[in-house]
Amino acid sequence: MKKVQIIGVPEHFNLPWHMAIEEGAFEERGIDLQWTDVPEGTGKMCQMLQNEETDLAIILTEGLVKSITEGNPAKIVQEYISTPLQWGIHVRAKSQYKTIADLKGTKAAISRLGSGSHLMAFVNAKNEGWATDSLQFEIINNLDGAVAALTDGEADYFMWEHFTTKPLVDQGVFRRLGDCPTPWPCFVVAATQKFLNEDKSTLKHILEVINNYTAEFKQIPSIDRSLANRYGQQLEDIKEWLKITRWGQHQMDLQTIEKVQDTLIDLKLINKKLKTEELLQSFSN
Repeated sequence: MKKVQIIGVPEHFNLPWHMAIEEGAFEERGIDLQWTDVPEGTGKMCQMLQNEETDLAIILTEGLVKSITEGNPAKIVQEYISTPLQWGIHVRAKSQYKTIADLKGTKAAISRLGSGSHLMAFVNAKNEGWATDSLQFEIINNLDGAVAALTDGEADYFMWEHFTTKPLVDQGVFRRLGDCPTPWPCFVVAATQKFLNEDKSTLKHILEVINNYTAEFKQIPSIDRSLANRYGQQLEDIKEWLKITRWGQHQMDLQTIEKVQDTLIDLKLINKKLKTEELLQSFSN
């Protein structure tokens, strides 16, 4: 049995992986796929890929691209979620801020530097016409840290996935001022270069299994109820999320990866562009 380490956020996007593991789909291929939740998100996962603490990660596109540009020896092996991520822009429930425009010049809570919450604060600032070189940040590690930071006034707003954060809005902890979608497919499957060098055939089996699961995922009877129960969500929210979410089964196209790099360059978040083959793994070679 080949042991493979994989990491991802503890969110509803990743249920197909858990189902495939629980149903023994990887074991049937001789693979012991060991999943670890990383609630800190993409910044932490980039670090774990770089340190070879994992073989694979389900990770945000923009965060991984930035990390590879900075020398992380990892590659995108496939799109995982082909639709944009809806980043909710949240303030504490009793905050004085009423609109996204009111947040100009205030401090954003971010899980860590290089995380999605960090990079998307720049995308939102550009959308709003704010100067991106004066953005202020408070590092809070995870969702619990964001609750504490906004409640205590250490930060003013927090960007996190709309539906994951919706229970906190329903409970009156946060108030959502709006959403900022990623301008590209949001999640990819990433692998370390070491794993690609040594276990490319194992990776092909893993992708075949997960692609079978994601292709049929929405047709699973009562999948909306299973998601709602497992992730503490309202059924109507999960139904809305399923409508706007599409899983991918193929490698990211060249135009998309160019757009990601061009946007990060424009926001001064990376200082060079890489060749496509330095970011995307091809299985034809």
